[in-house]
Amino acid sequence: MAALNRIIIDTDPGVDDVLAMLLAFAAKPEELDILLISVTYGNVEVQSCLRNVVALFHVIDKEREWRKARGQLEGFEAMLSSKPIVAVGADHPLEDEILMADYFHGIDGLAGVHISHPHLSPSDAWKTLFQPPTAKASAEEVAEAQELAALTTSFRASQVPAHKEMLRLLKENPRDSITIVCVGPLTNLALAAAEDPETFLKVKEVVVMGGAIDVEGNITPVAEFNTYADAVATARVFALTSPNPSSTFPPLPLKLSTLAPYPRQLSRPLKLTLFPLDVTTPHTLQRSHVSAKLDPLIKAGSPLAEWTSAFVHKTLDKMESLTRKQADIGLELHDPLPIWYMLTRSAPSWMLAPKAPEDIRVETAGQWTRGMHIIDRRNRKKGGVSQQVKSPGAVDISNPMENLTIAKAEDEGDAPGDNGGWLSLAKGNRINRIISSPGEAEFGPYLLERVFG
Repeated sequence: MAALNRIIIDTDPGVDDVLAMLLAFAAKPEELDILLISVTYGNVEVQSCLRNVVALFHVIDKEREWRKARGQLEGFEAMLSSKPIVAVGADHPLEDEILMADYFHGIDGLAGVHISHPHLSPSDAWKTLFQPPTAKASAEEVAEAQELAALTTSFRASQVPAHKEMLRLLKENPRDSITIVCVGPLTNLALAAAEDPETFLKVKEVVVMGGAIDVEGNITPVAEFNTYADAVATARVFALTSPNPSSTFPPLPLKLSTLAPYPRQLSRPLKLTLFPLDVTTPHTLQRSHVSAKLDPLIKAGSPLAEWTSAFVHKTLDKMESLTRKQADIGLELHDPLPIWYMLTRSAPSWMLAPKAPEDIRVETAGQWTRGMHIIDRRNRKKGGVSQQVKSPGAVDISNPMENLTIAKAEDEGDAPGDNGGWLSLAKGNRINRIISSPGEAEFGPYLLERVFG
């Protein structure tokens, strides 16, 4: 049976990124076909992020061996069925060669788990899988790399840049057959879209965890981390949702980035679904739930429970040190939420903002507001009626008495008093923003059950 959703996961692991991948890998083959893990930088450099991905596969392999020895179902069927490609992508933002090193999740991105639990970390031999053989490589080194590749049964290492692997998969598969789930900075997606916009637009949907609309940011007062890390990349990808991408395209940089604007005429707009902090933050994994589920498994010898518990509890400890004492602190499940959406997207409780698609734009040049998501909150009427895309149960709050005409998607000048084209239907982005899920309190236990059984 073919999978309901064929996906590419673009990620910067990351504690909640790893939980997102665990949820995806633990799915059934008929639910998800995971084609590619596209790795980028986050609040640690890209090689550390890649190490965390390889370590995840390594620990899952150990977990499956442990479960098999106990006569249990081994699980992780979607991972085994897909055997996803792992490819390394961008190592810095489009316009900056220096990463924003926040280290909230530790110097390795996983709360120091490689130091605290070295017995669950892979040897450094994995690095050779992602490096093409050089003329200087000895026969022994080449043989070692080939042997390692043969032993790696849960993923396929690529020596091609991640954005090129993304484009290859989109080119080789039918239009609207692949969804990209992006839970890190959007640099890889922006590179793919710039290199071949029409191939990129073959994607069925781009699902993005990022931004803050009506809540505070988590890296600045107004910006969420993934967007802030590469605001220009986010703005470029968002622009593809517009009937006139040039209307929201970020100003061309003066240095570093050499990416050109999109062609004036594109075959169709991009469908983009956004999971901002507004909807992700209330979904938490409580410490009590983690302990209740994982402690008995750790006592029984589960490698995955031991590894996961280590970085989750360390992260919860860090959160407690930075906030007031809570009776049962919870880890915010930002990145796993889009994976839950892919698994349960037909549920009517996944609701879009009532006026979706919305014109949400990204600030790329503000001194204090870089990465901020902007919505026009003025009580003014647009110059036409746009087609509204609603989730089941979404409330239509439009005025049925308005008798307006559809504006043509032309590059018109701004209407009087409308600097930026906010009131023109021919301009602006078209973002589908998720505002409700099947259950904030239910998600943490659901994730633990799906992964650990």
